[in-house]
Parts: sequence; C-alpha cells; structure tokens
Amino acid sequence: MKPFEDEDVVEKFEAYPPAIRRRLLGLRSLILETAEDTEGVGPIEETLKWGEPAYVTSQSKSGSTVRVGWKKAQPSQYAMYFHCRTNLIETFRSLFSDELRFEGNRAIVFDERDELPEDPLRFCIAAALTYHRNKRASR
Repeated sequence: MKPFEDEDVVEKFEAYPPAIRRRLLGLRSLILETAEDTEGVGPIEETLKWGEPAYVTSQSKSGSTVRVGWKKAQPSQYAMYFHCRTNLIETFRSLFSDELRFEGNRAIVFDERDELPEDPLRFCIAAALTYHRNKRASR
C-alpha cells in the first residue's frame, strides 16, 4: 500500500471503526491503482475535503475529486463520493445499476459485508479522474 503523505488523512483513517477502516483503505488502494493505470491522470494528491479523504488530480487537472467516507448514522455503510454537479453518478447508474448502489447524484454506497465490485469501480474511478479532460475532448 502506498504510504500516506498527509498526517491529517492518516488521523482520519485511524478514527474510523476497524471494519470500516479496512474497507475504506481498500477503496483508497483501488483509487490510487486506477489513477496510476489511467493515462493522463498523473500524480494524485490525497487530502481532506469536507472532512473526508479526497483524491484530487491537482497537477494534471484532468478530473473531478473522488472522496471516501463513513457516516455514524449508517454504521455498516461507507461510500465513494463524486461531485454532485457532474453527470458521473447518472452515467454510472445507467451502466451499473445491477452491480452498484447509489445515493442521489453524489455517491456509490457499500455495505461492509459486501464484496467490492472492482471492475465497475475501476471504470467509475477512471471516469471521475479524467472527467474534465474527457469533457474538453467532447466539445
């Protein structure tokens, strides 16, 4: 696993319940691996946004921020968040409604007991991390 560079992010992960922390660390790995494997994304900045671990294409500016998090109100669930003013969730819902669960126009929601559907998630992550580049190319 890639080492953390931001102590605030480390503290945030350490604050999650152990079972949720393992799951969120799995999402973190998937995001970082997908970024590395996706052409044009470049280095990912890992930071906190809205108090949650966030992954930003700050150098290439190719994509939209991807966040991960957990809410006490739903203790067995955790989520991957996308900017609500994009069409990302709408696109993901049209492609993966049988494999993924969604919350409004901003999140893919998981239960701690479920297996992660890695292939659809890799697609979603890559689409988010290249969102601005792909949007410019389609104009």
